[in-house]
This record gives sequence, C-alpha cells and structure tokens, in this order.
Amino acid sequence: MEFAERSMKVKIDTSKCDTCESKACADACKKYARGLLVIDENGRASVGNRSEEEVLRLVTECLACEFACKFYGNDAIEIDIPIAGLDEYLKKRNLA
Repeated sequence: MEFAERSMKVKIDTSKCDTCESKACADACKKYARGLLVIDENGRASVGNRSEEEVLRLVTECLACEFACKFYGNDAIEIDIPIAGLDEYLKKRNLA
C-alpha cells in the first residue's frame, strides 16, 4: 500500500502486518498525529476508505508510524522524503 502526503510518500508492506502483534503504527498515529492510519478488518495498516483529498487534509507528516513500526512492529513502513539539492550537497562534500 502506498499513499502520498504533502511532501512525502508512505509505503507500507502490508504483508508484514499479518504477523505483527503490536500494531504500533496505528497506535503511534493516534497518539502523535490525527489517527490517519488504522488497522483494517484484515489486520493490516491502512488509511481506511478515505479519499486522497481527505488523506492530504488529515496528515501531519510526523513520521511516528515509521518509527513505531521499525522499533515495535515488523519494520513494514518506509517514508520517502525527497529533499531538493541533497544529492548535490552530498557529492560536493564527498558523502555520496
């Protein structure tokens, strides 16, 4: 599953949700954000039946779901945040 937020993209390998006991991503989203991520009827993380517009309105881009899933769940969430100029900056400093 994949969805876009204002400045980033969230990818969730929902196959890893099947064996996750903590469902930490949804708890973190509820605690630190607006509860966008929920656990659906199949036990997998999702944004429910929300439209793309509603997702963009509700997101807070707090990254809590990725952190919680990585350390307390099954490491199923990857957030990609493109940063303009980062590649050039890293090359300039020999860090790439």
